[in-house]
Amino acid sequence: MAENPFANFAAWFEDAKKTEPNDPNAMILATTDGPRPSARTVLLKAWDERGFVFYTNLESRKSREIKANPHAALLFYWKILHRQIRIEGALTQVADDEADAYFATRPRGSKLGAWASAQSSPLPSRAAFETRLAEVDARYPGDHVPRPPFWSGWRVVPDYFEFWQDMEYRLHDRSVFKKSSEGWETGKLYP
Repeated sequence: MAENPFANFAAWFEDAKKTEPNDPNAMILATTDGPRPSARTVLLKAWDERGFVFYTNLESRKSREIKANPHAALLFYWKILHRQIRIEGALTQVADDEADAYFATRPRGSKLGAWASAQSSPLPSRAAFETRLAEVDARYPGDHVPRPPFWSGWRVVPDYFEFWQDMEYRLHDRSVFKKSSEGWETGKLYP
């Protein structure tokens, strides 16, 4: 393991991109606004040493929980590699220009879906959603579909990493990195 957890993440993520058949960028996001945490799978869309970015509706359950408690945990699990990475940290909303740039790369159908979906709200029927989608499609008939004002990204700014490697007889290797004022403190955990 390198002393910089981002370097370790880069190496393991590259391995995952070569071996995982579907969505090596899939990560479990856990949030809470009280005693009951919730978890769901989201897709990592960008990362650097500032943190790990995913996009969503700002009125969704996850966004409401993030606004109430701006801390979360991420989990990457790559079954073929027998590896996982846990990341914990605070969340910040990405800048509008960053959200605009990513939104522009999305397929038209995904852009329309962002407008039509009242994410996490009760849906009376699939037909109701399809009607909303048709209305948005008619509103934006050309190639340009602007980013909805209620849609953006969140960046998890890590202060904790745990790299877990499966080992024979469940004698797993666990390396941890904790952010401190001097940089990253490293250590090991029992399996």
